[in-house]
Amino acid sequence: MHLEVFALGDSTWHRTDPRVKLLGTAGFAVAVATATRFTPLVFALALAAATLWTARLDRRKLWIRLAAVNGFVLFLWLFLPFTTPGEALAQWGWLTVRREGLELAAAITLKTNAIIMVTIALLGTSTIFDLVHGLVHLRVPRRLVQLFFFCFRYITVIHEEYVRLRSSMRIRCFHPRTSIHTYRSMAYLVAMLFVRSYERSERIYQAMVLRGFSGTFWTLNHFHMHRRDWALSAGIATAVGLVLALQWGRSVL
Repeated sequence: MHLEVFALGDSTWHRTDPRVKLLGTAGFAVAVATATRFTPLVFALALAAATLWTARLDRRKLWIRLAAVNGFVLFLWLFLPFTTPGEALAQWGWLTVRREGLELAAAITLKTNAIIMVTIALLGTSTIFDLVHGLVHLRVPRRLVQLFFFCFRYITVIHEEYVRLRSSMRIRCFHPRTSIHTYRSMAYLVAMLFVRSYERSERIYQAMVLRGFSGTFWTLNHFHMHRRDWALSAGIATAVGLVLALQWGRSVL
């Protein structure tokens, strides 16, 4: 699956217990998301970059994913500095750049990149089966685990259906334009994608029932914590604690 391009590797994070990575990612994301000062945010971004570097991932694929995320963040820089109320720093005609808008856009950029980097470095270095197995061990409700597994697993299947439908439209000389015909055709495409996805889900469910599926995925192989996992757990907890200390500590650095 193209969503698991980083799952294969030989770094320390690839060999780490998925439970450690799940808890570490969740704790780090919460700490970064609730931070409001720039000191903890910059520190968190540095930690995330170091973690990503130690994962030893394919740089080209990594930069493509980071560029896609920051492409959405770029839109915030185009609007927030001019629409957020606050102190005016510069003005060009009817456009006014405000300090609060710049600070808000910068904070969102730091948070987004820090969380994405840690997510790729920790969760991206595990297969979907290991992550689901780890969630089961962490006593996450099984229905939520199954919902996560099926959504992740069949994103690729739905995308393949979409590619086939678009290919059939191109064969019939369809060229998207700004016209009623294009809007109607794209609406048909979305509707057929839903229909095909529903039909595929019915076939998959019937195949699972024929193989004895009764609503439960049984875990046959279980994880075991090693010294490396305990050491990494302590390191992640320390990093999260430092981010929280920089945010909520009395001293302003």
